[in-house]
Amino acid sequence: MFNLGGWEWAILLVIVLIVFGVGKLPQIGGAIGQSIREFREASKEDPKDAAATAASTTEAPKQDEQAS
Repeated sequence: MFNLGGWEWAILLVIVLIVFGVGKLPQIGGAIGQSIREFREASKEDPKDAAATAASTTEAPKQDEQAS
């Protein structure tokens, strides 16, 4: 897909450091990793299972509210 060599990665890393700063890199990396995981899980789910999961998650708070 992308044929990046060592110098290209180094330049890309320097640009990312300039734009985001050193302190935010762990947060950005974690968010990207979590997004990729969620995308892979969602793409593996059966559409019927996804609808059932969505229905159960929306119903759960309603039951909690009625119990209170």
